[in-house]
Amino acid sequence: MNSKKLYVTKISLIVALGGFLMGFDASVISGVVKFVEIDFDLSKFQLGWVVSCLTLTSTLAMMMSGPISDRYGRRMVLKVAALLYGISAVGSALAPGYAALVTARMIGGFGVGASLITAPMYIAEISPPKIRGTMVSFNQLNIVLGISVAFFTNYLILQLGSSESEWVSTLGIGEHNWRWMLGLETLPALLYFIFLFIVPESPRWLAMKDRKTEALATLKKVSSIEQAEKDFDAIEENLNKTGTKRKTPVRDLFKPGIRLVLVIGIVVAITQQITGINAVFFYAPMIFEQTGIGTNASFSQAILVGLTNLVFTIVAMWLIDRLGRKMLLIIGLSGIVITMSMLSVGFGKASYRLTDEDVSELREDIPSPGWYKVQEITYNSDLAFKKAISSTLGEDVLRKNESTLITRAININPWLILFGIIGFVASFAISIGPVMWVLFSELFPNVIRALAISFVGFINSGVSFLVQLVFPWELANIGSSFTFLIYGLFGALGLIFIIVALPETKGKSLEELEISLATNKP
Repeated sequence: MNSKKLYVTKISLIVALGGFLMGFDASVISGVVKFVEIDFDLSKFQLGWVVSCLTLTSTLAMMMSGPISDRYGRRMVLKVAALLYGISAVGSALAPGYAALVTARMIGGFGVGASLITAPMYIAEISPPKIRGTMVSFNQLNIVLGISVAFFTNYLILQLGSSESEWVSTLGIGEHNWRWMLGLETLPALLYFIFLFIVPESPRWLAMKDRKTEALATLKKVSSIEQAEKDFDAIEENLNKTGTKRKTPVRDLFKPGIRLVLVIGIVVAITQQITGINAVFFYAPMIFEQTGIGTNASFSQAILVGLTNLVFTIVAMWLIDRLGRKMLLIIGLSGIVITMSMLSVGFGKASYRLTDEDVSELREDIPSPGWYKVQEITYNSDLAFKKAISSTLGEDVLRKNESTLITRAININPWLILFGIIGFVASFAISIGPVMWVLFSELFPNVIRALAISFVGFINSGVSFLVQLVFPWELANIGSSFTFLIYGLFGALGLIFIIVALPETKGKSLEELEISLATNKP
């Protein structure tokens, strides 16, 4: 690896640490929900709000971070995001109640939105075209690495909590396990803030601000002198032609010349989230508990989800500048449709039955005169079983003992469910997970890139918020089978659109793409 490419890689990895924090911050909640629901006596809607509130504020931040980064610079926005991550981690760990926890997570959401938009945009603007896809994918790689680390640290803290070591007791890891899960993020947030001081500002942003000498100097760090001067001339020509030194109004997004790329961006943004990826990531232990494997096993299988996500994201980074963006999306979305259908069938064929022996053992911890109404009765859906438990033993008994009851009662093929979830995550990670952000950084013209990415990111995050918010309600009211079927149908619609409408963008400079796409030419 030559020195120029090494420099670009180093800078891209530092900036992409924002993705790590985003992945950790968003996914660590998967290990928290089971405990905070009981500690704070939350309803299913409140539980969904604890998970999704971070995405709500990140949605708002996405809409603002593009224009703010145009005004103050990409690097400044990332520094503020790092600080917000740290504040959120401390506040969440120390939250005395539901409202404080939601507030702290909402603060972190602003950091998530800012880094999720700004980091890939910065990397795209500093990277040479031949390696841009791989460099931008570093952000997605760090997101999935953060998700994997969150799953692992959640499991580690859960295991430490059952230890009898004195230091574990002194630190309160067992008693306050979910607080430690949330508080660990403080360290990487601090490191990210420090590392950003050695990152240069985006050369395209510097050129927009008439800081030509600095822009050219940065370009020379990532390319040869001849190529840097050529790239700088192209940037200047583009800026002069489009008049980008003025503030970009929102109405520019809807001009006829860029209508096609805006529609593509919106559809891709919706498809990425409406297929249910964050329901799987943020509620992984809860989903696995529905198969009856128990709490500890559900946490360990969540680690497998994170590792699968990590491995196939690396595969996507290797393939994205070889096969291209469109082919990876077609492959991945096809896999999503197949695996979601598999999950729907798997949960649809499950049955639930508490034997006399089960009830005899459960009665010791859950005394109730209503057990006779549910024992030795077979229920053909999770909805019917939960409804019967709730009506006979009480909603509070179901909420506090759902995992134990399902573990006892369920008759399901857990390997089919595990394979379906792992296959779904692999399909997502090799395609629309990393490819979406690469496309966003490539599709839109320089003049509106920051605003356009904020706009489609806003839509992407808004859909993610809704998916996370309603997922506990879906499990409780329409069941696992129908929930996953809905995700698969949305995946099929997205696949059809990608095949018909998406052009290939690999190997072209941002200025070349602007000429071909923003003018609707083939």
